[in-house]
Amino acid sequence: MRKFSLVSVPYFWLLILFLVPFLIVLKISLSDTALAIPPYTPTLDLSEGWAGFKAFWSELDFENFVFLTEDALYWKAYLSSLQIAAISTTLALLVGFPIAYGMAQAPDEWRPTLMMLVILPFWTSFLIRVYSWIGILSTEGFLNQFLLWLGVIDAPLIIMNTKIAVYIGIVYTYLPFMILPIYSALEKLDGSLLEAAEDLGCTRTKAFWLITIPLSRPGIIAGCFLVFIPALGEFVIPSLLGGSETLMIGKVLWEEFFNNRDWPVASAVAVVLLAILIIPIILFQRNEQKQREAGK
Repeated sequence: MRKFSLVSVPYFWLLILFLVPFLIVLKISLSDTALAIPPYTPTLDLSEGWAGFKAFWSELDFENFVFLTEDALYWKAYLSSLQIAAISTTLALLVGFPIAYGMAQAPDEWRPTLMMLVILPFWTSFLIRVYSWIGILSTEGFLNQFLLWLGVIDAPLIIMNTKIAVYIGIVYTYLPFMILPIYSALEKLDGSLLEAAEDLGCTRTKAFWLITIPLSRPGIIAGCFLVFIPALGEFVIPSLLGGSETLMIGKVLWEEFFNNRDWPVASAVAVVLLAILIIPIILFQRNEQKQREAGK
């Protein structure tokens, strides 16, 4: 009973906050659009009991999902989101790994301070942090004014409403999720292994690639998943920094729900997005399980 009570709590949490909402969205995705409140006609009526289920199966169709394959907007949005999320994750890794490595190599008395500096942005509202980049990256923003003052550029750079601004926003926002797992892995690294490698003739660079990188791989994988998964469905950053030209599935989903009020199609978009996210989520869980088993 003790084990059952411990396991039942997270499963009950997932049931209430994930499975039930997902089933509701799935039900709407199989419905028909209607000019009503709510704006759809459900194909499954639970109040009719078994007769409702029989009518549901007899009239079941996947026209909303088929529509996603016929309209180029949706599959282009999925591909664009995958591209932006993958590039943002790569950039976050290139920026976050040196920071995590420097934190792991810092003296013990400095590590808590460095950790606090990494976590410090979370003390500020997410929207405020994203809005601040508008003041930095805009044509008359701080970055252009500073570069003009230095004489590096002759005319303001156009960064806002481009993919570059989206990359900057995503990398800045999710960088701590990349740094912390890598730092956790590097902090446990046994320095004697590097010394032994150098004694056996390895240069520091070669020892870094042969020892440090493989031993920090669990943290790298965890950090990449923690950045890639939320970046794939990001909505706020591309809306504020990317403008109308940046196509991401999160923006398309919002527009279908609130602008077009096409809830069945929007629900189908959400179901497909969740299906895409399940793959990295499962891989991330398996990686975490392997780490726990290795720790034992």
